[in-house]
Amino acid sequence: MNVPSLRDLGKLMITGKNHIGNKQSSKGNKTYKTFNPLLNLENNSVFTEATSEEIEEAVDLASEAFKTYRNSSGKKKAKFLNAIADEILALGDELITIYCSESGLPEGRAQGERGRTIGQLKSFANLLEEGSWVEASIDTAQPNRQPLPKSEIRKMLIPVGPIAVFGASNFPLAFSTAGGDTASALAAGCPVIVKSHPMHAGTGELVASAIIKAAQKTGMPNGVFSNLNSSGIEVGERLVKHPKVKAVGFTGSYKGGKALFDLAAKRDEPIPVFAEMGSVNPVVFLPEILKVKGESLAKTYAGSITLGTGQFCTNPGLLLGIKSEALSNFIENLSDEILKIEPSSMLHPNIYETFNRNKQKAISQNGITLSAEYTTDTKPNFAKQAVATVDGKTFLKTPTLHQEVFGPYSIVVQCEDEVQLETIISNLEGQLTGTIMAGENEISSYPNIVSALQNRVGRIIFNGVPTGVEVCASMTHGGPFPASTDSRFTSVGTDAIKRWVRPFSFQDWPNELLPDELKNENPLKIFRSIDNKLTQDRI
Repeated sequence: MNVPSLRDLGKLMITGKNHIGNKQSSKGNKTYKTFNPLLNLENNSVFTEATSEEIEEAVDLASEAFKTYRNSSGKKKAKFLNAIADEILALGDELITIYCSESGLPEGRAQGERGRTIGQLKSFANLLEEGSWVEASIDTAQPNRQPLPKSEIRKMLIPVGPIAVFGASNFPLAFSTAGGDTASALAAGCPVIVKSHPMHAGTGELVASAIIKAAQKTGMPNGVFSNLNSSGIEVGERLVKHPKVKAVGFTGSYKGGKALFDLAAKRDEPIPVFAEMGSVNPVVFLPEILKVKGESLAKTYAGSITLGTGQFCTNPGLLLGIKSEALSNFIENLSDEILKIEPSSMLHPNIYETFNRNKQKAISQNGITLSAEYTTDTKPNFAKQAVATVDGKTFLKTPTLHQEVFGPYSIVVQCEDEVQLETIISNLEGQLTGTIMAGENEISSYPNIVSALQNRVGRIIFNGVPTGVEVCASMTHGGPFPASTDSRFTSVGTDAIKRWVRPFSFQDWPNELLPDELKNENPLKIFRSIDNKLTQDRI
């Protein structure tokens, strides 16, 4: 597929309107357009930002929908999620065309991300159909217990209410309108209001139309999903402060995520904000593997640093090693390899400008050596990758170097010894991932390094690269603050559903009035803990 022209884009079915439940609406006067970073031109479609009236209507609909949607069976919700996947596929090439025109990302990436989005929806549908995710627990009554009788207590997870989801700039599909936050919230039984990301509003509108169509086809209540356009921060702020919104999902910058977190904490009824806010993803190269595989590792990591123009939250932005000839050779080889890679387009001129500004800020710090930087002229919005290096002492006393540079950039820290390496790791802020590259049997000689890294990250990788996040039940995509606002939860994988639920207990409740998950008969045949024994048996 070729990059579409502006004329072609004008033919695509984009209205620029908000989806307020089952209807489209454009009551406001504030409009904006998306941008094609490859052509360095605005796209044709005009989007109308949601007004305060439209926000209120969307939240009211979601609150009303929650009353019935929360009680929908797992099988009905699963049918809804599978229908969303089908409707997204039915959008065909139109979705891929809009995606590419608004992001500068290639067709293959668009198709892969669409596949991931559909896979996430189906994985949550499978979770719902099986049903044991609610963690049903039953402690039977002991009326004759002495000195006091024991009541019957039954517990399960229940949905919290309407969720506000913020679309992510770097994943127009998998972390946006029907991405992991939306899929997991809908699976939990929570209506969703998406604040569409302004950089890919057309992609968001198409996906929103697919969700609405799926909701109608499967008999979901009006208001179970809404999609609001927004070019600034006002729509998001109103959503977070709205008393009927009960939790927030966000993927993006530290500045944006922390601002939402603070807003939510100041409400009369504070609510959780589950924000994934980026990471430098430290990689530790132990001495032996650099001696044996330093040259090939340089090529591998040059590819990882520049993958997707460095616009992944798991980009390896910090490489750590102990000073040696092998580390010096690795830096030299990495510098050579990274210059062999042709630059590619960033998502938007604003992201491109921020990358250049942050890269320049980092490499201008005292004690920094710029090892390699692509200097050949490029097209507008194409990022020039770079690698810098610094000694451990300078890194420790220069907080600016600890911060993420979102784009194809990484810094190599040359530590004096293992003690300094451990100190540096222990002083890092929370990260999404940490990686250890080690030779055969080498890692067992560095238990303190492993322990220090484990304490700072949500996922630890052995002899791999951090880029690439598998969507599965065992994945943790989160980490200690500021990688995420709550390290107990993940935004990827089926456990992401646990962000949108709370534990709830019934005491001495009539069996016929209990949810099916807790009834004596176990009609859903799910696994339950009965008097501390995991079983599918009835009582």
